Amino acid sequence: MGPPPWAGAASHEQFFVLLTGANSGVGLGIGQRIIDEFLASRSLSSHLILIPTTRSVSKSRDTVESLRAHLEKTAHTSKQLRSRAGPDYDPQSTISRVHVLSVQLDLCSLRSIYDAAEQLVHGEVTDPTGLIDNVKIPRIDAALFNAGIGGWSGLDWFELAREFCLVGIVQSCTFPYFKKAAPVTVLGQKKLLGDSAHDLKMQPPELTEVFCANVFGHYILAHELLPLLSRSQPDEPLGRVIWTSTIDAGWQHLRFDDFQARKYTPPYESSKRITDLMCLSADLPSVKQFSAPYFASPAAADKSIKPRFYLTHPGVVCTPLFPLHPILFFFYYWAMYLARWLGSPWHPVEPYLGACATSWLALADQETLDTLHAERVKWGTSATRQGHVAPKKTEVEGWGWEGKVEDPEALKNDETQGVLGKLKGRKWDAVDLTERDLVRFEDDGRNCWVALEKLRTAWEAALGKGDENGVAANGNKAWFPSTRRFKSAN
Repeated sequence: MGPPPWAGAASHEQFFVLLTGANSGVGLGIGQRIIDEFLASRSLSSHLILIPTTRSVSKSRDTVESLRAHLEKTAHTSKQLRSRAGPDYDPQSTISRVHVLSVQLDLCSLRSIYDAAEQLVHGEVTDPTGLIDNVKIPRIDAALFNAGIGGWSGLDWFELAREFCLVGIVQSCTFPYFKKAAPVTVLGQKKLLGDSAHDLKMQPPELTEVFCANVFGHYILAHELLPLLSRSQPDEPLGRVIWTSTIDAGWQHLRFDDFQARKYTPPYESSKRITDLMCLSADLPSVKQFSAPYFASPAAADKSIKPRFYLTHPGVVCTPLFPLHPILFFFYYWAMYLARWLGSPWHPVEPYLGACATSWLALADQETLDTLHAERVKWGTSATRQGHVAPKKTEVEGWGWEGKVEDPEALKNDETQGVLGKLKGRKWDAVDLTERDLVRFEDDGRNCWVALEKLRTAWEAALGKGDENGVAANGNKAWFPSTRRFKSAN
């Protein structure tokens, strides 16, 4: 194994990004936008190492080739890049500073999650096209958790007509209540663990498909990646974990007596409410004692500076995540544009545009994010009528825009112009935040962390994980992912 193609660059000019669910939709848009904005904002000697994940080698190959084709187009057509470099601009030099590898990851398979983490932390990352030799990754600067499952079966036409008549096209296209949830799927142990299912030390809790794909799979992945996301020195840039939520996830979407939404609430919105609560409450005083064990992995014991969670959503975009007949999708697509033209700030519509908030959180300098207290905000992609996009603070039920009660008159007189104004695009039935709401939100955040940690530790106990020497607390041999397939093929 020779040195990687970025080996000649200084460490601070190497930027490592992991992106889940990158083969289509918003995920592919994020990958494309990360490439464009990295090249437009970082030094002309910096290198981007982008690691998209997909569920198969063939999808990884297609994704890598698609991102490289986008890179080629950007390098040869971007007037901004040509202007930055001056008259001696060489597109090939630009192309040589972006390196796309891939890892296979199925977030509904714990076996796949642990294997992918093991590959990233201890093994070598591969290029499915064979252009780059297998390489060891020293760290992850930004983990972008985009992959997910909608869990819908179609439209409730009566509810669609009712909501349209009550609140109009803009609100009904932004905060729809007419999506029908599909029956909940409970993942079998064969799906979750493959051939390792027979090695369980005890019976673990059940996991549902949407909950596992949207929340719990990423939750396990981030914990296992702590050796790459944590830092040992305060002058090192913080690792970032950027979670993708949705614009509309509120109080009614989560019940703690049905945490995985098997009975009472729509699974997709429930999983995103959990994501909101987990991210925004992680550093709150009463929650820290429950979130701290998650960030205290023995594998990262020598790195005391833990990664920071950030929260984002793409606004309203048209992707295959929602199952529609092609004819219906055509009308759906143009209805979203109509909502934007009628003044909605939440309709970027196109996946590349919807990627704006996530790519900004990934690439912004830490001082900017700290000044904005960005970890206390749910950042969404907003769009003007003309399609100009920017990150925008999103109101979260029980949290507001920044986790503080704000004066209603001051909100009305908000000096922020255009689509970025806080009240612009507000949900039709939104109510002003109270101190009681904040207390309840913090309580719910704490309960989310307790529930997630209970699930994580229960599964680790069932798998025999829990001792770095390979012996579980009960004396049995611990279960760990196999690393045989991570050896270099060269």
